[in-house]
Formats: sequence, structure tokens, C-alpha cells
Amino acid sequence: MIPQYLVDFDLRELPTVETDCIVIGSGIAGLFTAIKVSEDRRVIMITKKSLMESNTRYAQGGIAAVIAEDDSPLYHRQDTLMAGAGLCSSAAVDALVNEGPYGVRELIRLGTLFDKENGVLALTQEGAHSHRRILHANGDATGYEIVRALVQQVLEHHNIEVWDDHYVIDLVTEDGECVGALVQKPNGERLFLKGSATVLCSGGAGQLYRYTTNPEVATGDGVAIAYRAGAHIRDMEFIQFHPTALSYPGAPRFLISEAVRGEGAVLRNIRGERFMERYHELLELAPRDIVARAIVSEMEETKSTFVYLDITHESAEMVKRRFPTIYQTCIGYGLDITSDWIPVAPAAHYMMGGIKTDLNGESSIRRLFACGEVSSTGVHGANRLASNSLSEAVVFGHRIVERIRSLPKLDKRDLSAGCDMGRHEHSTQAIVERRLKLQKIMVRYVGLRRNEEMLSKGLEELKRQLPIFGGALTKREEYEFANMLTCSLLVTESALTREESRGAHYREDFPQRDDEHWRKHLLQIRELGIVEETSDDV
Repeated sequence: MIPQYLVDFDLRELPTVETDCIVIGSGIAGLFTAIKVSEDRRVIMITKKSLMESNTRYAQGGIAAVIAEDDSPLYHRQDTLMAGAGLCSSAAVDALVNEGPYGVRELIRLGTLFDKENGVLALTQEGAHSHRRILHANGDATGYEIVRALVQQVLEHHNIEVWDDHYVIDLVTEDGECVGALVQKPNGERLFLKGSATVLCSGGAGQLYRYTTNPEVATGDGVAIAYRAGAHIRDMEFIQFHPTALSYPGAPRFLISEAVRGEGAVLRNIRGERFMERYHELLELAPRDIVARAIVSEMEETKSTFVYLDITHESAEMVKRRFPTIYQTCIGYGLDITSDWIPVAPAAHYMMGGIKTDLNGESSIRRLFACGEVSSTGVHGANRLASNSLSEAVVFGHRIVERIRSLPKLDKRDLSAGCDMGRHEHSTQAIVERRLKLQKIMVRYVGLRRNEEMLSKGLEELKRQLPIFGGALTKREEYEFANMLTCSLLVTESALTREESRGAHYREDFPQRDDEHWRKHLLQIRELGIVEETSDDV
């Protein structure tokens, strides 16, 4: 059993800092929400590294919104529902497609400089989108530009206080409400941060896997601390693997944006053969899960560790202008994408599941909200449509702020929450080795293709690490590992329970989608385990 709190504490003995709103995380969700809520409330924003370090910063492709005259929210809705494979919330998708354009206008108002062509916002197309509706910045550095603009706003705002290099160990709850967070400072001291609203914007969990496009900070902290607090966690089996991450000696698994295929790049196996026509009528623009599994099949058939992405038929000038970041990164490793085929392979990329929220971004715990990749709003269903994630963060960030404004402030009650499990020091040495072992387990047993034998073996291996919760944890890397272990268990248990293939979840022993039995969600609740949730609104 995973305990409610990772460490022993007594609120009466801890220094207390009070604020109106706590925002945890500094991606687009955290930055945008903090800016909007700070218009009339005091905000403390916590990031475990720095404001500029988040998944958003590395987002290349762009943000999806209906801008073009020949597009419409209806088309965007249809595309999102198709990708979501029967598990989207139609109300959440309606919010996304209708309010997304407003979100883009807000980002522009806050200083984001999206690319233009002839004075008009430039739009591109990505996999499973029926229209060109992806706005981008500096070609393929959209996330970085959005973060740049929003960070500038945050740093200049008198109502926002930023705590860099702080770590949220756990949420503190009392009487069914979230009343704040237990925070560790850079020097190791702990404090209680009390707030009338807490917004988790801590991003995804790509670091659960050995090969990922995510930065080092994406360790699933938000899902894990919300789960320990008793929040409902939904659909964790749906992990999206990006089909095309750079697979080249000496290079990290750098993301090769879906927009490269949107602009005409084709996939070839190591024999030079184009292969997507054998897998899907949309070829290279098929949904990501299909493209990723197609690539793995070709790799196995040709006994290779990669396939090629070929955009050499486009002009060098166009490639350099449209994808400057990808071009410069690859050149740094001796790879010229204007004349060389790019070796790529799938890598863990995005978590569709997360903390279940309502349409206002509120979790099952009052005063606790989730926004961005850490949340499960119902937008993505079983498979995220490309570039919907940045839109989702802005749309639901705005909705969260409206809900927070309707909440009464936390009363002045004395809080008595605490935890004393009598934990003792035990060997937590070789956390780096444990982390690597966990990542290898997830790749080997809980990856792109799954079956009961693999998942059961993975679950058994992961459970051997559970004794870590019984020790006295004090270091950030220990908390991170505990969170990664928690998330890995949630993903594996959900994947073992769902006996079908749907969206990003593929079971070799149950290769067909089964709407009769499995068009439903899986909730994970700390004190109850897995609970099936049926809904007419999928």
C-alpha cells in the first residue's frame, strides 16, 4: 500500500507561508494559469528546477486552433474524437475547439510571436488533422517562444512570487479539501505552503521510460502526489509514443516534429522502401499510435533499431526556414537533413491519462485543480491529437481561474494534519541505478506493444521496489523515484486490466477494440484500487 505522505511531519512544527493560489509547475499550463489568476489574487509559483525548464519548452510542432476560414470547430471536433478512439468527453472537446481560438489570441496579447506569411498567421497540418490549423513560432520552436513570452509576463507581475528549485513533496488535505502543500527548499528545510486553491501543472511522466522526448524533470510528480492525496487518477494505460525521435549514435532522443511529416516527409525502412501504405490509408499522417507500431514492425522485420524519415525532396531553403531547430540540432551531430535521411525510432512522449478533472479543471478533491499534461480533462481520450495539448492547457487554465474566483477563501482554522509512521533511515543508495532499472522495466514490459505475460512480469518487478516507501526519504532524487514508481505501478496495473486494444494502448493478446466491454474509463483511487467508470459521454 502506498502511504498518503512520503515523509513524517507535523504542521504545528513547520514554518507556514500563506497565499491565495499555489501553482505547481512552469510549463504553458502553469505560466498561463498563474498570469490569469494573478489579476486579482496573490500567487506563489513553484518549479523544481527553473521557470524555463518544462515539456512546453521543447514542444516543436505548435498549437492547434481554428483560425483559417475554410476550417471550423466542427472539423476540429471530428478530428479530435477520431484520434481519441471513443474515450473523449464530447463536452471537454467542445470546450477545446470553441475556446481554443480565444486562447491563441490571449497568447498573442501576452507577447507570443507566432510565425506569419504575408502578414497572416502561418498554419501547417499534422497527423490526423483534416485542415491546416497548427500555429507555430520560429519554425519549429513554438514551445520555447510561448514559454519565453509567458515567463517575461510572470517575472514582471507584482502578484506572482516564483520559487525556483523548490520541491513539492506532498499535498496536504483536511476535511476533504486540499489546503496546501508540503515543500522542501533548496537547502533541505521544509515548510507548509497554505493556499485557498492549488493548481497542479507539473507536466507528464516521460522519464518512466528509458527512451523519451521529455526532459529530465518529467517524472510524474503531480499524478503521484495527487494519487497519494486521494484524487481520482484516470486512464493511465494510455501512453503516447512519438513515432519519430532521433535515433543516432551520440545524440539524445531528440523529437523530430510531426510537422516534418505534415510538410511532406516520408518514412522508409532501412532498405529504402516507403512502407506506411501497408498500414494506413493516411500514410505518414495516420494517428501516432498507428505510425509508431508500423515503425516497430518494420524495425523487427528488417532487424534494425531505426527507420528513416526522408524530407530530402523538399528544397534546402524550405527545410532550413521551416525547421531551423531540427536542422541545427542534427547538423551538430553531423547529419544534414536537407540531403540525409533522418534515422528515427519511437520514444515515450505524452501521457493521455492523469488526474481526473471536471470541465473547470477541478479534481475529485475540493480546491485541488490540475491543468496540462498532468490532468485528464477528457479531451484526449485514448490518443491525443497532435498539437491539442498546448490548446488544452490554455483553455482549461482559463476555466480553472474562473472557478477559483468563485471559491471562498480558506478560513483561518488551525490545521492539524500530520504524519508519523516512525520511518527509519534505510539504504536508498544507488537511486540512479534503481531509476535506470525502472525505466528498463517499463520499456521491456509496458511499452508500445503489451500482453498479459509481459505486464504481469513488469508489475512483479516494480512491486519489489515498494519497500522504499517505508524508509525516511530526505533527498529530491528519492522523492522523484518514489513518484516514478507510483506512476509506473498505475500505468502497469491499468494496462493489465484493460483487455483490448484502443488508441495508444495495444495488447497483442487482445488486438481488437472492444466497445461492448471496454468503452469506459479506468479510475485508480488509493484506498479502493481500480474502479471502472462508464459514461454516456464518450
